[in-house]
Amino acid sequence: MASHEPTVGAQTTENAAAAARPKRVRTGCLTCRERHLKCDEGLPECQNCRKSSRTCKRGVRLNFIDTQVKSPPITPPTQDWDITFQDESREIASEYRGGLGRYAPIPQEAEDVPDIKDEALYQFSSGVLNTPTLAPQQLPSLQQSLPAGDMESYPAVSQRRPDNSREQHIHSASNTDSTFTSQTIPPPPLPTYNDSKQTLTPPSEDRGPLNSPEELLFMQVFVEEVGLWMDSLDPYKHFSRLLPFDSLHEPMLLNAFLACGARHLALVNPAYHEDKALHYYDDATTRLLEALQNPNRNTVTCATTAVILNVYEIMSERPLQRMNHIAGARALIKECRWTAKSSGVGAACFWINVGMELLSCIRFNWQVAWDPDLWGVDMDFSREIEYGREEGWTYRLMYIVAKIANFRSSVPRQAESTQHAEQVRLTNRFNEWNRLKDWIDSWNTNVPRTMHPMGYLQPHQTSSKSAFPEVWLIKRTTIVARLFYHTGMCLLAQTHPLLSTRSPDMHELQQSHAHDLCGIVAHVKDRGVASVAIRSLAIAAECLVSRREQEEVLDIFDRIQKETGWRTGFLHKELKEKWGWNNEDQYQQQQQQNIPAPMLPLQSYQFPPSNLPAVPPPPSLKQGPRQGIINPILRSADFSAPTHPYQSHYVAPLHLPPQPQYNQY
Repeated sequence: MASHEPTVGAQTTENAAAAARPKRVRTGCLTCRERHLKCDEGLPECQNCRKSSRTCKRGVRLNFIDTQVKSPPITPPTQDWDITFQDESREIASEYRGGLGRYAPIPQEAEDVPDIKDEALYQFSSGVLNTPTLAPQQLPSLQQSLPAGDMESYPAVSQRRPDNSREQHIHSASNTDSTFTSQTIPPPPLPTYNDSKQTLTPPSEDRGPLNSPEELLFMQVFVEEVGLWMDSLDPYKHFSRLLPFDSLHEPMLLNAFLACGARHLALVNPAYHEDKALHYYDDATTRLLEALQNPNRNTVTCATTAVILNVYEIMSERPLQRMNHIAGARALIKECRWTAKSSGVGAACFWINVGMELLSCIRFNWQVAWDPDLWGVDMDFSREIEYGREEGWTYRLMYIVAKIANFRSSVPRQAESTQHAEQVRLTNRFNEWNRLKDWIDSWNTNVPRTMHPMGYLQPHQTSSKSAFPEVWLIKRTTIVARLFYHTGMCLLAQTHPLLSTRSPDMHELQQSHAHDLCGIVAHVKDRGVASVAIRSLAIAAECLVSRREQEEVLDIFDRIQKETGWRTGFLHKELKEKWGWNNEDQYQQQQQQNIPAPMLPLQSYQFPPSNLPAVPPPPSLKQGPRQGIINPILRSADFSAPTHPYQSHYVAPLHLPPQPQYNQY
């Protein structure tokens, strides 16, 4: 017993000394850790920070000590099992400011080009995967043409794709001239994502002005080019004037903006590849999916980000292979309960989303998925909208054109089984056609004077040598409205239930509005109206019969492709088939017989119930996407649907705005 007493005494002394020493704090503030002081862990401020009037910063701090590991430990091989080490330290370090900068760059290896079939990284809806391959939807922004000499100022840049596991996409840049001067756009640097300067700011930290030349360039391109046409229906210009400032403290929103800016730059300047755009797109998508799993998320930020990412996908080379956010944006807009009655950013997102769908439905002859009667548009023309606010009249016209698009897509493909049923169907469609025609005529009569042309010159009065009249409209929303108006009139002339498009009255109706529409597009200098101009011009071009006019339309499409980088070759092919250019004999016959004999005069609008004229045969349909159906991409764009978007990521939010009341028209 006595021999153990000194040992017990020594242990007691050591325990007392250890107890006297201050214990290491694990949950203290970062400020005390930086000052090498013991923190008392007081909340909300510790005693040290309160005494020194410092900011008591909280959070988890990681120390990246060993950054020189080049290979994993060696393990003895066995026959029963295998082990693989995966180094994720760089990915973890990239989430912290300055963390990635501690690592040396990864040596670049040979480029591994993924298969086109595996392009889409995020496939959220099975319905999108089954969508047929379609021609690109055109929603570009027009630009001034760059002089040929300016391209010489861009040096040839050899670029390699970075070894980035998240780069699952590949696009081909369009070989077009850039509209930016060499003083504006610096030569693109080699793409590398190992630079610490590209580390994104954490969501919890506000950042000042953009201080990266690359980010500043992409944001400028977005504001001056992409945001220009996105705000064509927004009087407050949210996308080009307001939301960019909000993105400074919302990395998810910021990266969506930068993705669109980088994508547009890759379209207009072949010296820029889309690697940067895909990097920002993937990062914004990842952040959006993470936010959708948080029930306390900011639903406004999520919906706005999805709308901008949808715009990026529309700008892609293969849009329907990248429609990851088109249905998601619509579903998030409905979740926020944004309608035509909304204001602020809700109205801006609603109308750009509805406008893009309307143009797609006109392109593919689909029905609008969101019933226009549920938009909440005030269609009482007797209630004058505030003077100088033409956007409200443009919204009314978009409602009417959506109705016309639905009427056009519902044209029956075959006659009814009985003569009585066929007469009833024709009667109903004839009455509906007249109602739509009266509606759009009433709109044109009631709009303010500022929405009518300021100037109108016949072709022989201009020096442009154009075959179309020069129509001068001042305000951007007025130009968009006029393009929709003439498009709607052309569609009505093509869908009369009793008259063929070759009848004198329908032919004259088409020619008049087609010439005015082509005249607007041929002479417009506003780049913000191109999203409507391309699709409207394609509709009007189908009505043209003069070879000179047809050739000028093709030249306009070539000019648009040269100035914007958007491919219009598929429109060349489609229009030449409709005009009969593929058969020169048919073209010669067309020149000799410009207007075929009429089938039924317009004056016989008195509908005889028992003696109906023969129904004109439906136009021959070329092989392509299925027509006459509800927009298949947006049919299930609602989180209440069983196959809603973001299937494995969406969690319903805890707070939603109140349900608005709709007016039926």
